[in-house]
Amino acid sequence: MFASFDPGVSDVIKLRLRRTGAKKRPSYRIVAAEHSSPRDGRFIEIIGHYDPLTEPATVKVNEERAKYWLSVGAQPSETVAGLLKRAGVIATEPQAETPAADLA
Repeated sequence: MFASFDPGVSDVIKLRLRRTGAKKRPSYRIVAAEHSSPRDGRFIEIIGHYDPLTEPATVKVNEERAKYWLSVGAQPSETVAGLLKRAGVIATEPQAETPAADLA
């Protein structure tokens, strides 16, 4: 089911969206792919899916596999990083509070 992957030999791996669905009805798969592969081209593994047309938008992620790919150095795209935060895979950074006295 999973393609063989050796993190020491490969290019940069990205976690990104791969568009599926009909015209004007997008849905996306969250995939691990080499950075040089086309958007809808070759990928290593599907780790989840995202449907922006449902209310609220559906995000389903295999947390174990997403954490694995992040641990071996995969870089999520901005959109996928937001989806992983929404799914609870990536912890949100607490906002740094700056007291008014420090600003003066």
